[in-house]
Amino acid sequence: MAGTDPIAEAEADGAADALFVLTAALLTPARFPSVLGDDYPAACAALGLQPYVEGYGLVFGQDGLGARWTVVVDDVSLVAVAISSWDCGMAYDLSPDEASVVAGLPGWPLEVVTRAPGVPAPHDPEPEEGDPAPLAPPSGDVWGPAQRRLGADEVALQWSAWRSQVTDDASSDAGTAAPSTAAVASRPATPTAASPSTPSAASPGTPAEAEAEPRPTTWFDRPSTRKAAPPATAETPAGGTVPPGAAAAADAVADPYAGVRRALEELRGYLADPPPIGRVRSTDTGADGGARTLRADGPGWSLVARPDDMAFVLLDELPREVLPVARGPRLPALLEGLDAMAVRPS
Repeated sequence: MAGTDPIAEAEADGAADALFVLTAALLTPARFPSVLGDDYPAACAALGLQPYVEGYGLVFGQDGLGARWTVVVDDVSLVAVAISSWDCGMAYDLSPDEASVVAGLPGWPLEVVTRAPGVPAPHDPEPEEGDPAPLAPPSGDVWGPAQRRLGADEVALQWSAWRSQVTDDASSDAGTAAPSTAAVASRPATPTAASPSTPSAASPGTPAEAEAEPRPTTWFDRPSTRKAAPPATAETPAGGTVPPGAAAAADAVADPYAGVRRALEELRGYLADPPPIGRVRSTDTGADGGARTLRADGPGWSLVARPDDMAFVLLDELPREVLPVARGPRLPALLEGLDAMAVRPS
């Protein structure tokens, strides 16, 4: 029986221990992958971490055998500098010190499209006794809280495209707005194709629809170049609670804005009773005039807004649809209050 080669074994072990860094993300109260949860504590819990105020850096890479790993480090500044450098098109060698490593988790919670050269294709590492299940990005074949939050992230990134659909030249009182001309055109099976790329169908409202609230739009169809009529404010009190399960879905189809009204009422509750940190976040868009983007989440809904403008809402019960909310008489104060209490990147 042939003996083993200790040098070859050592080289194999070294290859397995090496980490080829592909990309990284921040996990802080003001900036975390929303796919992980509605707020910072929930995002930390999804990775088995304590929600420390200082936050963490998430480093995504492959070991020498090609296995996917998510390395959690407490050197947030190092990861932030690397991300900023990459965003500017600059090279940066992200090599966290071993002393800063908090945890090494198998798999990736996000979709990573790159791969390390010279190693096998990305795959989950061989499990060992006591290891947690490998992390994995959410499925593109279903719609749920994770997909809804990812959709809201994309609306925030493509704000100008979505905003261009909505006109401000008509009444925005609830129930009097004409229907949106940006109707749902298709429902692709994979929500990861989130950047608007294909024109959505445009169907002008008929006189019979004149009193209807606007139709939602799919968040991964390109907004129509035709301007839509202004949406309803959806700020009147909901006519009752939305039942769970299939009943909620049926009710949402009958009255899409029932869920929007529910979300707005819960957001007003945030002003009186602050939610967990990170559930309301405000970031600088970099646009002229210091415009900011507001992101808020709650059970079954996500909101994207500009404090000085309007808002969009996504709901669990309305897969892949985006519902616009015009400013109206009450929305400005709500958005200003939320922006004042929101956590912001330092």
